[in-house]
Amino acid sequence: MFPKNTWYVACTPDEIADQPLGRKVCNESIVFYRPTPDSVAALEDFCPHRGAPLSLGKVCEGKLVCGYHGLEMGCDGKTVAMPGQRVRGFPAIRSFPVVERYGFIWVWPGDAALADPATIHHLHWHGNPEWAYGGGLFHIACDYRLMVDNLMDLTHETYVHSSSIGQKEIDEVPCKTTVDGDHVVTSRFMENIMAPPFWQMALRGNGLADDVPVDRWQICHFTPPSHVLIEVGVAHAGKGGYDAAPEHKANSIVVDFITPETETSIHYFWGMARQFKPDDQALTDSIRVGQGKIFSEDLEMLEKQQRNLLKYPDRKLLMLNIDAGGVQSRRVIDRLLAAEQSAATA
Repeated sequence: MFPKNTWYVACTPDEIADQPLGRKVCNESIVFYRPTPDSVAALEDFCPHRGAPLSLGKVCEGKLVCGYHGLEMGCDGKTVAMPGQRVRGFPAIRSFPVVERYGFIWVWPGDAALADPATIHHLHWHGNPEWAYGGGLFHIACDYRLMVDNLMDLTHETYVHSSSIGQKEIDEVPCKTTVDGDHVVTSRFMENIMAPPFWQMALRGNGLADDVPVDRWQICHFTPPSHVLIEVGVAHAGKGGYDAAPEHKANSIVVDFITPETETSIHYFWGMARQFKPDDQALTDSIRVGQGKIFSEDLEMLEKQQRNLLKYPDRKLLMLNIDAGGVQSRRVIDRLLAAEQSAATA
């Protein structure tokens, strides 16, 4: 149901700062920890002694120590030691390729021999002083593809987010969907409209008037396995819209890394990379709080949608032109799944 020979965001560095973290990714139970302050490791969350979760243990002198009987594991999955016992003959447990990059911990849950860190999605804003980033994590009980659908069709903003980012012009202005290989793009440009409340706040945060007409854009980028990055912003009308000079607009990238936990649950890493007032921490915090409220509205909708789909598995759903971005994204996912299955059979 989900590609495994690919990189997913597993956690953020702060989640493994002090203790091991147990997290399920693509139905694989994995423990993440730091053998040293500058490195990260990922093992099967299963002690070979009695099957206890290693994530309930601790890290001592670079080794992961089981919290049940003190068995010590190395980063390669091999048993190192256990008080008063001979255990070096124990079979190794599985280790997973893992990389810390761009402010995230990435894991490869598939065939380790195929893992290439060079294929991790590049985040050009990370470490760039002209950008600021703030985000969070939600656990949502839904199929990861439902979240992809949600993010590649933003017409739902008018209804689900009516008090923050929604407005009638989203319904009225058609979107355009294009496909370039595995990259799906859905875009919408709205001209000479009034900014909704969230974007009024962003305009004020950049020292711009919030009560004048603006041009607004939404450009949704899907890339495998389930990443959606959305260029969003508003500019004072007549100043060039998307291409307006920085002093006339407030623009950001909405960051959505959707990591499947099971067939019907996800870890949803969300955030916003902002290219204005990057040193304003109060503004970063304010945007993060506002964005969190917006995404919490999606959470309820998606979880109840998932329950309906499980209750009525044979019901055929309608497809409209606004669904093109999600449909094309699912085709990319299906193609990757088919390729993995074909390789496994071969």
